[in-house]
Parts: sequence; C-alpha cells; structure tokens
Amino acid sequence: MGKANARGEWVTSWGQLGSGPGEFDTPHGIAVSPEDEIYVADRGNRRVQVFDPEGTYLREFTVDVPVDTTRGKVVYGGGDPNSTRGSLAPGAPDALCMTPGPNPVLFIGDIYPSRVYKVSLQGEVLGVYGQPGRNLGEFGWIHGIACPSEDEIWVAELINWRVQKLVTKGSGN
Repeated sequence: MGKANARGEWVTSWGQLGSGPGEFDTPHGIAVSPEDEIYVADRGNRRVQVFDPEGTYLREFTVDVPVDTTRGKVVYGGGDPNSTRGSLAPGAPDALCMTPGPNPVLFIGDIYPSRVYKVSLQGEVLGVYGQPGRNLGEFGWIHGIACPSEDEIWVAELINWRVQKLVTKGSGN
C-alpha cells in the first residue's frame, strides 16, 4: 500500500506479498472511515484488513456467508468454488466501498458467488444481495462498487459488461 499527500508527494508505504497481518495477496479495493481507518480488500487472502493512517495493522475480518450450492456452481477461470483461499473463494473481497456519514457501513462485492455484502465496520454481515447470473439483481464477477448512501449501491461487473444500481431500503435479502 502507498500513501501520498495532497500534493502527490510520497509519504509512506507498507505491506508485502504474504498472508500474515499487514501482508497482501491481490489487494483490490480500499476505503477510509471517518476515523481515518483504512480498509483494504485483500482478495487473495479472502479478508479485509484494517490499518491506521500510518499503515499500522489494526485488525482483519472475513465475510463468511454460506453459499447455496443447490442452485449450481458458477465458477470463472476454472477455480474451485469450495476453496477457502484465493481470489475465487466465496466471500473473497474484490471490491468495497464505505457509505458516507456518521454511521458508515461497508458494501463488499466478491467474484464468486457474485454477491454484495452489507458489513459493519467491525466485520458483522448485516445483509446479502444478489446471486450469480445475468438478470437484474444477479451478478457476474463483481469488480467495482460505489455506495453514495446506505440505500443506493452501484455494482460494476466484468462478465456481464454492465453497471447495476441497487436500491436497498437499508436491508439485505
């Protein structure tokens, strides 16, 4: 991870390839809380790591939500849908965003099973949206996410070549 000041001058960096605290395997998304805690989607290690503004490791959490395998398995790139590690493991965070305001939440998107998770800043799953597919409300390889509010989420997909707007009314399905 790297940090620059408002003038674009290099301030500091931290992290290296690995699976320990403060190490990364395919960091892919980043958000900063009102308390200046930095949330990093560490996709290859299937976790979100949290740092202070100087890069000191604070904590980590995973998104652990059961996958309904009775609906069929959608796996891109030959990955194992039952894997617990790596970029294609269920819940591996590919994209994340943080809502603005005094009580922010995270929205985290994964590649498989292509769901959006509403998560507290402490890592508690508060809601789950979507499933694999091509229809409205279904996703194909979530790659980017924006959340201007807790009730409005924009999701960019690679497989379906589109951006969808979700209006959540503040709850998961």
